[in-house]
Amino acid sequence: MNNKELAKAYLEEASIRLRVAKQVLREGAYAFTIRLCQESVELALKAALRLVGVEPPKWHDVGPILIEHKDRYPKWFSELIDELAAISRWLRREREPSMYGDEELGLPPTKLYTRTYAQRAVNDAEKVFNAVRKLIEEYGS
Repeated sequence: MNNKELAKAYLEEASIRLRVAKQVLREGAYAFTIRLCQESVELALKAALRLVGVEPPKWHDVGPILIEHKDRYPKWFSELIDELAAISRWLRREREPSMYGDEELGLPPTKLYTRTYAQRAVNDAEKVFNAVRKLIEEYGS
């Protein structure tokens, strides 16, 4: 499997998680929405890295790696990278609390998130997904 095929496969996985995130948002599962959006963003950005031949690291926030390789992308995508990296960073910070809650405060994940916060995660995950999808489409079939 080459980098382009891997990028497409990662983006498909990101798409599935984003679709499910929208569903569970409607159901009121806000913490799960956050977790799925984080995973979607991680996979989409790792797809963008793969597409240009950069081996994604085994950690969750790849924003700094994208910034480091900004020059490998078309201008329109490069101009989005700082924003995409910021989205990756904030969702990465929510990865564990959205699954385990806040142990210091004794709060389960279901008590940490609101609909507004979860909707922000979906909106940001869509922004990342759409940018990477456009990038992959530009590279041809």
